[in-house]
Amino acid sequence: MIFLDGVGIGKEDYQFNPFFKYGFKTFTEIFGKIPSSKSRRFKGKNVFLFPTDARLGVKGFPQSGTGQTAIFTGVNVSKMIGKHFGPYPYSTTIPILEKKNILRAYLDRNQKVCFANAYPQIFFDYQKKGRGRLSCTSLCCRLSGLRLNRLTDLKRGKALTAEITNERWIKKLNYDLPEITPERAAKRLLNIANKNKFTLYEFYLTDHMGHGREEKDFNKLLKNLDDFLYSIITKMDMNSMTLVICSDHGNLEDLSVKTHTLNPSLTIIAGLKAEKLSKTIKILTDIKPAIMKYCK
Repeated sequence: MIFLDGVGIGKEDYQFNPFFKYGFKTFTEIFGKIPSSKSRRFKGKNVFLFPTDARLGVKGFPQSGTGQTAIFTGVNVSKMIGKHFGPYPYSTTIPILEKKNILRAYLDRNQKVCFANAYPQIFFDYQKKGRGRLSCTSLCCRLSGLRLNRLTDLKRGKALTAEITNERWIKKLNYDLPEITPERAAKRLLNIANKNKFTLYEFYLTDHMGHGREEKDFNKLLKNLDDFLYSIITKMDMNSMTLVICSDHGNLEDLSVKTHTLNPSLTIIAGLKAEKLSKTIKILTDIKPAIMKYCK
């Protein structure tokens, strides 16, 4: 699973929808078109693109904490608490994350799992000092008894940085690392996935881009993501692997505002169980149970 934070299916808008404004070959070369509110369900060879309801029957803009919990647990916690909440998990829903998250579900089957993101030392320093809250992904990992990847895992090719290429670790954190291409990062993630029953990778900068926090690096980040996703889909073994690309809410697809949107979230499924999953998933809470049913 590749989780993209804040990517919905929006209008065909060449001014404010970056997928139309800048182009996105993952859409144009694999499906022949870019998804929009008028055309949002495509089928390729063993690959399907479709909208997923992120509103969960609750008024207001969907948020990351409740949306991600819905994806990873299959529980509609937005309806449970009566609102959307984020960016971090709502306090009373943390026990649900602990008991029902998808990583734990596979571990309970005695199957190998991996959360492929690596974290820099500053993250662990903040946690040690009691500063900084954990996101749904890192919390799922911790609550399932899994260690989070560090620099050593990154150097051994067993993990990826959150921005794919190592660039920010090098330039902002002064780590002595090679900068890698999105294509090489994609190959690394596929190698990791081949060693596990379930592998999760998170790219959260899409949400930051939608909120206007990444204006300087916007074009580069979007292109890196595009090259990464395109390489994953075109290089994976469609006969032995299932890929789920999903998001928690809309945001990036409409740069006319710096808030989340009411648009359905983007979902792409490719590979072995793609058709069955694409027919099953309608809402965020369908994602985990569908994966657990068909990807045994």
